[in-house]
Amino acid sequence: MSDDLRVGLTVTHRRYVPSSHAHYAGNLVDGAYSLGLFGDVATEMCIRTDGDEGLFASYTDVQFRAAVRGGDVVEVEAVLTRIGARSRAMDFTVRVICRGRPDRTASAAEVLAQPIVATTASGVVVVPPPAA
Repeated sequence: MSDDLRVGLTVTHRRYVPSSHAHYAGNLVDGAYSLGLFGDVATEMCIRTDGDEGLFASYTDVQFRAAVRGGDVVEVEAVLTRIGARSRAMDFTVRVICRGRPDRTASAAEVLAQPIVATTASGVVVVPPPAA
């Protein structure tokens, strides 16, 4: 185990959401996209805390609160909330921090004054037992 294994440890990724991920009218991206991003930050969390990628065991309380659209820049965060012998509980958030403005021009975008919380969830990952 790493010295980083502590409740409150946070991992953050930022990602541009390409328009190719939009599946619905209004340039909307499906909710599974956020879940995939949660897997990415959880993987980094496990590498930092346990030196292993870990495996997702479950999600609870997944909330799709606002739209993610092609052309957005999102910030994805995992916060370690509980440490078990082999389990790690985390809270996850996707925030939209930049949004495309096709009403201005095809390539216009802006940094949002207030990020939009798009998706939240809690989840549990498992890691291998420590080497003896």
